[in-house]
Amino acid sequence: MKIVTYNLNGLRPRIAQFGSLRNLLNSFDADFICFQETKLRRQEVTADLIMADGYESFFSCTRTSDKGRTGYSGVATFCRVKSAFSSDEVALPLSAEEGFTGLIGNSQTGTDELPSFLEGLEEFSRDEILSVDREGRCVITDHGHFVLFNVYGPRAESDDTERIQFKKIFYKILQKRWESILHQGRRIFVVGDLNISPSAIDRCEAGPDFENNEFRRWLRSMLVENGGQLYDVFRAKHPDKRDAYTCWPQNTGAEVFNFGTRIDHILCAGSCLHQADNLECHNFVKCHVKECDILTQYKRWKPGSTHSAHRWKGGQNIKLEGSDHAPVYVTLLEIPNISLHSTPSLSARYAPTVHGLQQTLASVLMKRQASDQIKSCKMSGLPLHENVTTGSICDRVKESFANGASSDTPPSECFIPSIQDADGNISESNHSGGSSQEAVCNTSFASQNEHGKPQSNQPKKKARNSQSSQLTLMSFFHKRTNISNVAKDSCADNPSNQAEFSHPDNQVYETPRSVDHGGCPKQYELDTDVCNEDQAELNDASTRKEKSETALLEWQRIQRLMQDSIPLCKGHREPCVARVVKKQGPNFGRRFYVCARAEGPASNPEANCNYFKWAASKSRKKS
Repeated sequence: MKIVTYNLNGLRPRIAQFGSLRNLLNSFDADFICFQETKLRRQEVTADLIMADGYESFFSCTRTSDKGRTGYSGVATFCRVKSAFSSDEVALPLSAEEGFTGLIGNSQTGTDELPSFLEGLEEFSRDEILSVDREGRCVITDHGHFVLFNVYGPRAESDDTERIQFKKIFYKILQKRWESILHQGRRIFVVGDLNISPSAIDRCEAGPDFENNEFRRWLRSMLVENGGQLYDVFRAKHPDKRDAYTCWPQNTGAEVFNFGTRIDHILCAGSCLHQADNLECHNFVKCHVKECDILTQYKRWKPGSTHSAHRWKGGQNIKLEGSDHAPVYVTLLEIPNISLHSTPSLSARYAPTVHGLQQTLASVLMKRQASDQIKSCKMSGLPLHENVTTGSICDRVKESFANGASSDTPPSECFIPSIQDADGNISESNHSGGSSQEAVCNTSFASQNEHGKPQSNQPKKKARNSQSSQLTLMSFFHKRTNISNVAKDSCADNPSNQAEFSHPDNQVYETPRSVDHGGCPKQYELDTDVCNEDQAELNDASTRKEKSETALLEWQRIQRLMQDSIPLCKGHREPCVARVVKKQGPNFGRRFYVCARAEGPASNPEANCNYFKWAASKSRKKS
C-alpha cells in the first residue's frame, strides 16, 4: 500500500501537463494521493477536475474571499479502489470529513454545540475556530486501521501578525483533534505541506536562530524523539540524510542548485497492527513502513536539461512545467482488509456540480408544460422554435407581405390560429372559415414574385440572415472582392446610367439600376459611396502602418536605453534582471536589480552572487 502527498500548485495546470486527471493519478501508482493547493472554488469542481475512473475523491475548497483568497489553497484526497460500493478495501474510507474543527457539519445542521475535543479552547471564539476551516485546508478520511489527515498548513511572514495568529489557532486546534483520536486508541497519518521545516538539517544554509521559530519548536515537540507521539516517517528512515528538500522558491531558480527546504511531511502515530503479547518493541513505523522518500523526478528542473538550464541563464521568460514542490511517498506492509462498506456521502461523486441538483416539483411541471406545447406545435404543423401564442402566425404572415407578398391576397386573411386563455389552455380560432393549416398554406402560396415563383421561404431566410451579425470568413472576402471590383470600375468610368464590369469569360453584363420615387438612378450614389469608403480604408490602413512603425522604432529606442541602464552584477559581470517589490510597505511597487543566476549556496561560484541595486529613487508625493 502506498500513500503520496503532493503540493501541486494548482490542479488545472498539473492536469494539463499530464493530459488528464487519470494520467496524473496513475503516474504515482499509489492507493492514497493527497493533493494540496488545488486552487479550486467550490462552483468550479467539475467531473473532469475531481473524478477519475478507479478513484474516489474527497475535497475541500476555500469558503472565504478575505484578502482575495477566492480559489486559494484547497485540498483533495484521491483513493484508488476497485469498487465504491460493498467493498472491503482499506483505501475506500468508512467516513470522511471536510475540515478538522467539526463545525462545518454543525453549521449546516444549525447546531451550536462545540465538539468535545475543543474543550479547553475557550480563549478562541466560535467564529475564530470556524475560520480555520473556511480556507479549505484539511480533509479527514477514516480507513479503519488509521485516520488520514490531508493538511495544507498556512504560511505566515514574520511581520504579518494576523496570519501568525491564524497559524497558531490552526495548529492548536489540529493538535487537539490528533490527541482526541489517539486517546481513543486509534492510529493517525498526517500528510501534506505543513509550511514548517522542523530542524536546520531540513533547510539550506539555515541560520543560527533558525530552530528558535515558535512553529518549528511546536512541531519538534510533537515528535517521538522529543517526547511526543508523532513519527517523522522520512527522518525515521533517513535520520542523517542532508540536502533532502521538497520545496524551492519558484522565482529564483533554486532548484538548479537544490537550494530548498523540507516542508512536506508524512507523520504517523499509534501502535502496530500485530496481536503479539509483548508489543514493547513494536511501533507502526518499524512494523508496517517499508520506505519513505521524495519523488525528485517531479521537480521542474531536470539535471542535464538544456531547457531548464537556459531558464536561469538569461532566459527568465522560459516557463518550466510542474510545481515548486516535490511529492513525498510512503509504502506500507501487512495492512489487512476491513469489513464491507460503501463510499461516504462526502465523496465527489455526490457533489452538486458533478452529480447534479435535485429537481423540484415546479421544474418537473414546467418541463411537462413545455413538452405539451411542443406536441401542440407538431400537431398543427408549426415550426418548433416559434412560440404558440396569440398572434404569432399573424406576425409572420404580415412579415411575408412586407417582404414582397402579392396584393392578390388581402391582409384580412391573416388569422390567429391559437389563443391562450387565462388557464393556460391553447385553443384554435379560425377567422377565415377554414382550418388554420389551409389558411397558412393559402397565405404562403399567394406570396409570389413577378415571375410567378413562390417566395414562401425567402422572407424567412432573409429574416434569419438579418438577425445574424457574424459572417463567415469566406463570405467576407467574397463581398470585399466584389465591392472593390465595382469601386474600381465605377471610379475609372465617367458616371452614366449604366455600370459595366467584365468577367473571366469575357461576357459583359449590365448592372441593374434601382430607381427611387423621384426617377433618379441610385447606382451612381452607390458607386460614389463605395469609392469613398475604399479610399477611407486605404487612408486608415496607411495611417495605422505609420503609427505601428513609429511605435516600433520608439520601443526599440526604449529597449536600447533600458539595456544601457541595466547594471552588471559584481560576481559574474553579467546583466542583472529587474524585479518589482510586491509586498505591501514603504517600497511597494519599487523596481530593483538582482543577479540573474539561480539561487544557490554561497560557496558555489556558479550560483547567484546576491547582487542588489535599486533601479531608481522612488518618487515622492508632492505635499
